[in-house]
Amino acid sequence: MSPSRQTAKQKKVIGWREWLCMPDLHIDRIKAKIDTGARTSVLHALDIKRFERDGVQMVRFRVHPLQRNTSETSMAEAVVQDEREVRSSNGQVQLRLVIRTRVEMGEDSWPIDLTLTNRDVMGFRMLLGREALRGRFLIDVGRSFLAGQLPEPWDRP
Repeated sequence: MSPSRQTAKQKKVIGWREWLCMPDLHIDRIKAKIDTGARTSVLHALDIKRFERDGVQMVRFRVHPLQRNTSETSMAEAVVQDEREVRSSNGQVQLRLVIRTRVEMGEDSWPIDLTLTNRDVMGFRMLLGREALRGRFLIDVGRSFLAGQLPEPWDRP
């Protein structure tokens, strides 16, 4: 059965914020706000540099995955999927690069599209938008971390 055809009883319930990891981006833990008001998911990224490798458009960037912690930094590279104009919560339109990566939340894993932007002044390093959530989860806005508590960081090579 496709995720969009599942009944409400079959969908997992998650909280308004959840711990995620994105192994392909070397992010072993990041607290995300579950944001049904945002169409596309967004990741806080610094030093965003677009480049070409073997004819493929790529992007390299840094991430501070934990709020109020700049000592933990992840470097990541990904294929550029698209460029989109995105209207931020303050109403400004910004052209953002879009990447696709696998996200893990609790026991679930699936691919999502992410836009990259500097969210330094925002409360959450990541927003998980409705395109990534559609057909998979129900959100209990009064609870947090229903998919699991803070994952232990893994040893990266």
